Amino acid sequence: MVVDDADDGGLSRLFHALSDPTRRDVLRRCAHGDQSVSRLAAEYPMSFAAVQKHVTVLERAGLVSKRRRGREQLVRTEPDALAKARRALDELEALWRGRVERMSALLAQEPPTPRPPAQGLRHSEEHTQEHTDEQDPRKGPES
Repeated sequence: MVVDDADDGGLSRLFHALSDPTRRDVLRRCAHGDQSVSRLAAEYPMSFAAVQKHVTVLERAGLVSKRRRGREQLVRTEPDALAKARRALDELEALWRGRVERMSALLAQEPPTPRPPAQGLRHSEEHTQEHTDEQDPRKGPES
């Protein structure tokens, strides 16, 4: 199921950005202070353009912002976006914990005691079996 970003307040874009380990690492590095894209690119075994694309995905999700300082582009982690992801995960956790607690409560209830079969039913079953035996042509005449 594809969820439109407009319907989920940008959470799809946010979690898509967080799904990549390189982008999560960029976030960690930028959380310690502004990093230039060129300095970030030096840390990874990929091209400068590939790192720029990762930063762009993070920026579109609101997880980082960029600003120019001379010829450099500095990348900064945006804590508000991380807080938004945390709130979304907390809401999901609360929802599922509630469901699990309700299921646990149902499972903890005493199961109903099974009732013994009614006596009339046994008699009826025996009668049916006797009737079937009488009509079975494979059986010879009774003595």
